[in-house]
Amino acid sequence: MLTISNTVTIDEWELELTAIRSQGAGGQNVNKVASAIHLRFDINRSKLPDFYKERLLKQNDSRITKEGVVVIKAQSFRTQELNREDALKRLKDLILSATKVNKARRATKPSRSSQRKRMDKKTKHGQTKALRGSIKF
Repeated sequence: MLTISNTVTIDEWELELTAIRSQGAGGQNVNKVASAIHLRFDINRSKLPDFYKERLLKQNDSRITKEGVVVIKAQSFRTQELNREDALKRLKDLILSATKVNKARRATKPSRSSQRKRMDKKTKHGQTKALRGSIKF
């Protein structure tokens, strides 16, 4: 069972974990050991609250298919157990990131002193550049 928050959990039957062979270099061991984990999680079939489902399906993430299935491939570690933990952690992070509500940005005006400082800085920089000009005799 994967715990998302105090009230939200994902049962084992909702997750489809498959051991596969890792990609990339690694010699003979890579060719004979299935240490990577392929995680599939169907959002629509899960018992997540509707709020979580809606937010996940709206999210523009390449790991979520059009059918609403989250596909995560974990192959960073050499052991199957660590890759399994990594895949579950990444699923949890994905679900939690979907539920975060960004604070609305309010437009602000720069203060009068900051405007003055900016203009003074521009004037000083302009004077410095003017001194770099050619010397006239």
